[in-house]
Amino acid sequence: MTTVEKPVPAHKDRSFFGQPRALANIFGVEMWERFSFYGMQGILLLYLYYSAAEGGLGIEQATAAGIVGAYGGGVYLSTILGAWIADRVLGSERVLFYSAIVIMLGHLALALVPGVAGVTVGLLLIALGSGGLKANATSVVGSLYTRDDPRLDAGFSLFYLGINLGAFFGPILTGLLQTTAGFHFGFGLAAVGMAIGLTQYSFGRRSLPEIVHQVPNPLPRSRWTPYLVGAVAAAALVVVLVFVGVITADGLVTLVIALTVIATISYFVVILRNRQISIVERKRVYAFIPLFLASAVFWSLSQQQFTVVTIYTDERLDRHLFGWEIPVSWIQSFNPVFIILLSGVFAALWTRWGSRQPSTPVKFALGTAVMGVAFLGFLPFVGGGANSTPMLAMIGILFVLTVAELLIGPVGLALTTKLAPAPFRTQMVALFFLSIALGTAVSGSLAQWYTEVPETLYFSVIGGVAILFGIGLAVFARPVLRLMGGVR
Repeated sequence: MTTVEKPVPAHKDRSFFGQPRALANIFGVEMWERFSFYGMQGILLLYLYYSAAEGGLGIEQATAAGIVGAYGGGVYLSTILGAWIADRVLGSERVLFYSAIVIMLGHLALALVPGVAGVTVGLLLIALGSGGLKANATSVVGSLYTRDDPRLDAGFSLFYLGINLGAFFGPILTGLLQTTAGFHFGFGLAAVGMAIGLTQYSFGRRSLPEIVHQVPNPLPRSRWTPYLVGAVAAAALVVVLVFVGVITADGLVTLVIALTVIATISYFVVILRNRQISIVERKRVYAFIPLFLASAVFWSLSQQQFTVVTIYTDERLDRHLFGWEIPVSWIQSFNPVFIILLSGVFAALWTRWGSRQPSTPVKFALGTAVMGVAFLGFLPFVGGGANSTPMLAMIGILFVLTVAELLIGPVGLALTTKLAPAPFRTQMVALFFLSIALGTAVSGSLAQWYTEVPETLYFSVIGGVAILFGIGLAVFARPVLRLMGGVR
C-alpha cells in the first residue's frame, strides 16, 4: 500500500533558508514586480521633464515632480481597493494574480502609447495593479506564519530582500536602455520583467496555504450591483472633473494627499467602531496610530529618491566614473544594494536577539530620526553647481537612508500582521500602505517646495522635523507598547 506524504504546514516548514517554502514564490513575484516598478520609476521623472529633443514630454520640473509624487501616492492609496476586494470578494491570492496582469498592461501602455495619453493610461493601470499586488503579497506572506512565530520579522526581511533585488536591477537596466535606445524601450523592459514575474508566480499558486484563497468577510451577492454602480459613477466623476479643469497636473498631488488623509481617518473609524473586534484588538489599533504617523514622516523623506534626489542627481551630482557618465537612474540602485547587503544582517540580528530586540515603537523612532540625519547630510554641499557633489557623498547619504529604512520597512510590514484584527487582516496591511501613500504624495509636494526655496532651508527643516518626531516617539514608546497587548 502506497502512503501519500502530507505536505508540511507552512508554519512548520523551514525549507527556504529556515522559512516556509511558499515564501520563495511570493519572493519571486514581488521581486519582478519591483523590477518593473522601480525600473519604470527610475526614468519616469526624467521622461516627464526632459525636452522633446531629449525624448521627453517637456513638462515643467516642479509639475513633473508633483505628478511622480501623486502617482506614487496613488499606488499605495489603491491598496485600499485591492485589500477590500480581497477581504470581501476574491481573497488575497486571486487579487494578487489579477493585479500582476494589470501592472503588465500598464507598462505596455507606457512603452507603446506615445505622449501624455500613454502616461495617463499606463500610470493609472500600474497604480491600480501595484496597489492590489502589494497589499495582498504582504498579507499572503503573513499567512505563512502563526502570530507568535519568532521567524516572522526574519521572514519579512527576506521578503524585503526579494523586493530590493528587483529594485536594484530595474533602474540599472531601464536606465541603460533609456540612454542608449530611448525612454519607451526602458518602459518596455519593465513590461517584460512583470511578465516574467507573472509566469513564475502562476506555477506556484497551488502550493500556498488554503487561507490565502478564503474571503474573510464575504460581500453578499445582493450588494454587488450597488458597489459596481458606485465604482462606475466615481470613475465617471473623475473623468468629468479632468475635462472641466478641476483636476489638473499641478494640483494632482494635493488631491492625492487629501484623499489619503480622508481614507486614513475613515479606515481607522471603521475598524475601531466594528463590533467584531475585541477590546485587545481595538487597543492594538490605537497603538498603530502613532506608528502610522512615524511611517508617513519617514516615507515622505525616503520617497524623495524619486523626486528631489533624482533632480539633484541630474543637475548637481558628479556621475563620471572612469571617463563615463552613468545614467541618472543608476543612483536609485544604491539603496537596494545596501538593503541586499544589510537585510540579512538585520534579520540575523533580530533572530539572535529574539525577545531582547528593541520593541517596534523604538525601531520606528530610531528609523525616523536616522532618516532625518540622512537629509542633513546634504547640507555640506548646498549651493554648488553641476558636478559639485562627489559620488561618495551621495553613496554615504543613501547608506544612512537604508539603515533607517531597515528599521521601519520590513518591521512595519510584519507589525501589521501582528496587530491586525481578524476581520481586517488584509485591510490592516492596506492601512499601513496608506502611511506610505501619504508620505509618497507629500514627497512630491515637498519636491515642488525644493524648487522654490534655498537648499539650506529645505534640508535643515526636512531633516530636523524627522529627528524631532523620532525623539518624540521614543519618549512615548512604553505607553504605545502597552497598548499593543503583548505584541512587540
